[in-house]
Amino acid sequence: MSEAVIHLNGLVKRFAGMEKPAVARLDCSIQAGYVTGLVGPDGAGKTTLMRILAGLMKPDEGTATVLGLDPIKNSSELHALLGYMPQKFGLYEDLTVMENLNLYADLRSVTGEQRQQTFERLLAFTALAPFTGRLAGKLSGGMKQKLGLACTLVGQPKVLLLDEPGVGVDPISRRELWQMVHTLADDGMLILWSTSYLDEAEQCRDVLLMNEGELLYQGEPRALTQTMAGRSFLAHTPEENNRQLLQRLLRLPQVSDGMIQGRSVRVIVKKEATVSALRDAAALNELAIDETTPRFEDAFIDLLGGAGFTHSPLGAILHTVNGSADETVIEAKALTKKFGDFAATDHVNFAVRRGEIFGLLGPNGAGKSTTFKMMCGLLVPTSGQALVLDMDLKTSSGQARQHLGYMAQKFSLYGNLTVAQNLRFFSGVYGLRGRAQQEKINRMVEAFGLQAVASQATDALPLGFKQRLALACALMHEPDILFLDEPTSGVDPLTRREFWLHINSMVEKGVTVMVTTHFMDEAEYCDRIGLVYRGKLIASGTPDALKAQTADDEHSDPTMEHAFITLIHNWDKEHHHAP
Repeated sequence: MSEAVIHLNGLVKRFAGMEKPAVARLDCSIQAGYVTGLVGPDGAGKTTLMRILAGLMKPDEGTATVLGLDPIKNSSELHALLGYMPQKFGLYEDLTVMENLNLYADLRSVTGEQRQQTFERLLAFTALAPFTGRLAGKLSGGMKQKLGLACTLVGQPKVLLLDEPGVGVDPISRRELWQMVHTLADDGMLILWSTSYLDEAEQCRDVLLMNEGELLYQGEPRALTQTMAGRSFLAHTPEENNRQLLQRLLRLPQVSDGMIQGRSVRVIVKKEATVSALRDAAALNELAIDETTPRFEDAFIDLLGGAGFTHSPLGAILHTVNGSADETVIEAKALTKKFGDFAATDHVNFAVRRGEIFGLLGPNGAGKSTTFKMMCGLLVPTSGQALVLDMDLKTSSGQARQHLGYMAQKFSLYGNLTVAQNLRFFSGVYGLRGRAQQEKINRMVEAFGLQAVASQATDALPLGFKQRLALACALMHEPDILFLDEPTSGVDPLTRREFWLHINSMVEKGVTVMVTTHFMDEAEYCDRIGLVYRGKLIASGTPDALKAQTADDEHSDPTMEHAFITLIHNWDKEHHHAP
């Protein structure tokens, strides 16, 4: 076994104004030779721990040593041996790939022949060699992360700290990042990978699972997952749709957690509960409950004490949208967008019915964001039509926008305004005034649990609260149609579940939702999915139908991620493109 190269002994970090320590008396050792995952929800202390190890923050109590060095006292020695890639990595977007590498080589004093050899190795390793002259700002999300990793590796560190490198990156790019990192670990590097994506945690040999600054578990992910044997089930009934069934099951005392998985509801029962008790409590005549293989996420949520969020109050305060479920409310007709000779979106066709959740998936740079922006009136098509309620967004965008709510990927909130000021501003933009405006603000603050942070500046909020506020702002005018652009990027599984309960309650009131996401479990919440690749819609259907298309002897019950990657690779093969 490798010698432990990070030691934490009674490590504590407190911040003024916080009830609990950000890091609470951590004692553990982390070894080289494999990837260790640092896992936990928002506010768990992951980034604080990373910053202490990188020497950017001083602990209040206890000690941390990296390669036998104190990160504060021996900072210059450690700097030569440690690579740290924070969440907002410092790439210079107006510099090219090669200029960024040169800058980091200068900072690391890597010169001459050693620089040349290092660059050749890193460009081959990250497959960025064909793009050395491209501006970093013009790279896709996955390529930016690869460039960030290459810059971090310029000094050939022995320890690599990666803070949420998978956020905003599509499944194919994430898989490539993982392959690179496993290769580095096999060569003896210590790698600590922080993540709130729990499928990533399953790829680590060892995980540190944190919550509210405390270490809840250290060990193999598989060992924790196995503790859930016999407690994970898929439930389905013809009597209710999956959204209604989820709401019903989450309220039962036997249930620890639930989420939508295709046409079924994935349900985790509490330790003492039985399937027969669950069946009786559900009070449905035709409820099929089948045991399914537990996942690390099931164990993670259970260890935190369950999802803790059983319903959304939004359903009680939003109006019901009138109209038929057969009515088409969003439609793309031969939708095309060209930038010069390049077709970012190429003759895309789809239709979304009222009260449906339609997911637009695709790798970084595939054209899904361009398609999405045309559908909500933010980009003008080169040809074809983007229709909302039969109105062409090119000619009737003002009228159509009254019916639309939009939640941007980077949350278009005003960071220097407080939560209450953002709500007042956005409700005012939508024409709300006086008592009606104040009543709507009060109802949204209550529905989204924003009372405690109403007077705080938005920039200072944790990501989960920013997300709630962004959704509240998008709903101020009670839109019929909601556009969500990667709405849960970077948030933890608990926050993601809460968010989707809000969405489900709105859809039950007749709101139509169009969503883009890189998070494949989130795609399971969609009624139908369109997969965009190389500017074209290459597959569409229900989540279960797309998974079934890619089932084979080796993957008889494929995940959504497997389906996504397989469908793209198959398209590349058929059209003779190198993947």
